[in-house]
Amino acid sequence: MLEGAAEQGGLVVGHAAPGERLYLDGTEVPVDAAGRFVLGFGRNAAARAELTSVAGDGGQSVVTIAVAPREWRVQRIDGLPQDKVTPPPALMARIKADAQAAENARKSRRRAADFLSGFVFPVNGVVSGVFGSQRVLNGAPKAPHSGLDIAAATGTPVVAAADGVVSLVHPDMFYTGRTVMIDHGLGLQTVYAHLSRIDVKPGQRVKRGEAIGAVGASGRATGPHLHWGASWLDRRLDPMRLPVVLPVK
Repeated sequence: MLEGAAEQGGLVVGHAAPGERLYLDGTEVPVDAAGRFVLGFGRNAAARAELTSVAGDGGQSVVTIAVAPREWRVQRIDGLPQDKVTPPPALMARIKADAQAAENARKSRRRAADFLSGFVFPVNGVVSGVFGSQRVLNGAPKAPHSGLDIAAATGTPVVAAADGVVSLVHPDMFYTGRTVMIDHGLGLQTVYAHLSRIDVKPGQRVKRGEAIGAVGASGRATGPHLHWGASWLDRRLDPMRLPVVLPVK
């Protein structure tokens, strides 16, 4: 049984039989000892996905999942200086190293369902950017926005959205500045970017609502805000589509 919205940017939670192995479109799905798992669908997910179950005796069954499409906001801006559109070649090595560090963190397949604590918004503020929106700068389509931007004053506390283990702490990524990632188990992670301060260390266990840093404008930001992202394996998700999103207390 699957619970949640099977839609672009969405996440569903499911339960498998003991010993059952699962594959979503050929990608192995992490399953915990109790049979719990999650499935994530990226911004450009196809209209259908196939979930293959392999029983302990080798028997297989396939379930087709209909993935609902969504409409995305597109903004076109022309006449910008080219160095504001494409980073200079001298910075590409740094950008690639940043991306590799985040990719390495997302390789975790920790068989725990810490996300069952439920999620809270990580900061009090005003939503200034939504998941999936895209800018076309000087005619060049840029990468779609991979999270939620929440504007708040510099120094505003940022908390862990759910229970988990800190999987990445970076003091100065080119795009996202001071950055933290938290592994919530079964391939589900969240990211907190543009921080002015980081209060956690790699490998540290955190609880939902525990302070992990503060809002800032580090990296490539035009003003203080938190970029809050979510992912399942290598697929970026809409934080507003996480299983349970609760208001900040």
